[in-house]
Amino acid sequence: MRKLLGQFLRFGVVGLGGLVIDVAVFNLLRLTILSPDVLHEGPVIAKVISTTLAIGANWIGNRRWTFATTGRTGATREGVEFAIVSVAGMGIGLLCLWVSHYVLGFTSLLADNIATNVVGLGLGAIFRFALYRWWVFSPSRSVLAAEQVAAQSARAATHAAQGAVDAAADAALGTTERAVRPAGLTPLHRVQAVSPIEDRAHRND
Repeated sequence: MRKLLGQFLRFGVVGLGGLVIDVAVFNLLRLTILSPDVLHEGPVIAKVISTTLAIGANWIGNRRWTFATTGRTGATREGVEFAIVSVAGMGIGLLCLWVSHYVLGFTSLLADNIATNVVGLGLGAIFRFALYRWWVFSPSRSVLAAEQVAAQSARAATHAAQGAVDAAADAALGTTERAVRPAGLTPLHRVQAVSPIEDRAHRND
């Protein structure tokens, strides 16, 4: 529980940094080039952009700090899984914004922020932490990764030892063969074949 609480607190700090990026970029775009007066779908597009930037910041923070002590399965695989979870969490925030802005008719800037950065953020944070903790950065993967590394090391050591034994056996066998071979013994590949004609002549004699 202590470890889980520590991870949750670090997750909260990283999430707070992502929230600052998310809110700042969202409101900047919402008030300027992606205002509803300029583009009807502007608030939703602004949220997609701001959340994408926040996801990148959260990925770095969670990988390097929040879950730094858990196993590693490769940055590519973790990045893909992290992106899947983050996009799903972003969908929760977008759904809250869409329902508030287009279904319930709360179109003010304050209503948009409450929908996406309070309700949506809270639900999305719970969802993301659960999947980060028990899937993307699962502690069981650290055990599996350690076992895989140990197995690979054991196989490499076994192959190296077997190679050394084989080399020693070959060297000993070669020394024994040289010691017991009679001096002056002509190798078989130097024996010249007898001509068939000469062989028949010897039989006639």
